[in-house]
Amino acid sequence: MEQQHIEYAGPKGGWARLAHLLSTLLHPFFVPLYALLVLLSGSLLLTSTKLYLVGVILLYTFALPTFMLLLLRHLGHLSGYRIDNRRERILPLMLGTLSYLLCALTLLKLPVAMLLHKMMFGAALCQLFCLLVTLRWKISLHLTAQGGLVAFFSILTIAGNGRMLLPLLFSVLCSGLLSSARLYLGCHNGWQVLAGFMSGFLIMFLTVLLL
Repeated sequence: MEQQHIEYAGPKGGWARLAHLLSTLLHPFFVPLYALLVLLSGSLLLTSTKLYLVGVILLYTFALPTFMLLLLRHLGHLSGYRIDNRRERILPLMLGTLSYLLCALTLLKLPVAMLLHKMMFGAALCQLFCLLVTLRWKISLHLTAQGGLVAFFSILTIAGNGRMLLPLLFSVLCSGLLSSARLYLGCHNGWQVLAGFMSGFLIMFLTVLLL
């Protein structure tokens, strides 16, 4: 029987605080924004266009998912905001998939954001995959997002964008640190972390490459 969690109880102390900090800074809600900020650095787009893109990403990947989590918690569908219970992840993942799809469709209207559109469509597929897996097994959502980010920067680097090499290396480093943090906190086992990263990488890589 799957253990029910009311409040998270895990390691305490300095290392635990660092692990929690990494889990927060590298939360899936923030990953699309990080990718966008890297893309916009050095971009020749108008400032108004950049602000529009940031606004769209923040709306669909942070504001709406956060609001939905708060609403679900208020309605009693979640026992906590960490959502450590596998069954409680199903509804948030369904809503998250929808939100990411809406983001991809919104970006489709802007020709200069085609690459970003591909990324968000890939992110929606990652959410959908996690939803299907979560019906039977727990997978790391954090590492799925990181795997997608590494794949995105990998494609850009392979395509000849030299300035993406540093973000790629940094995202790989962050993936390793985040994996250690999730394992240390007891949120996942090694297979769940590995499955999350590899599925996120493959789904994003194939989506951006073939879409």
